Amino acid sequence: MDIRIQRAYDDPASGDGYRVLVDRVWPRGRSRQQLVLDAWARDLAPSTALRQWFGHQPQRWDAFCARYRAELSAAAAREQLRALLTAAGHGPLTLVYGARDATHNQAVVLREALRALARR
Repeated sequence: MDIRIQRAYDDPASGDGYRVLVDRVWPRGRSRQQLVLDAWARDLAPSTALRQWFGHQPQRWDAFCARYRAELSAAAAREQLRALLTAAGHGPLTLVYGARDATHNQAVVLREALRALARR
């Protein structure tokens, strides 16, 4: 499955497919019209406590990934991941995030979790 990640501050593209915001908080300064979203998967975003602890500090990245994967392994989260894959169908799925760092953000971890689930 084609799962892409894109920053909320970049313009959507016509080939993005099913676009879903994966942040717990709305990206500052962006409207619904600008984001062109199909869904907002707020509950799949890292918990508020985890997000605040991480603080986008690269030295905490490995621990953040492990803790976030643990959150995503909960039964309710797995069901939401499956529902997201189903909603995207056979087309591309674009995970939209607001963080500045393209390498160290929850969409990177979420994409890997979705890919692993899709392979099963």
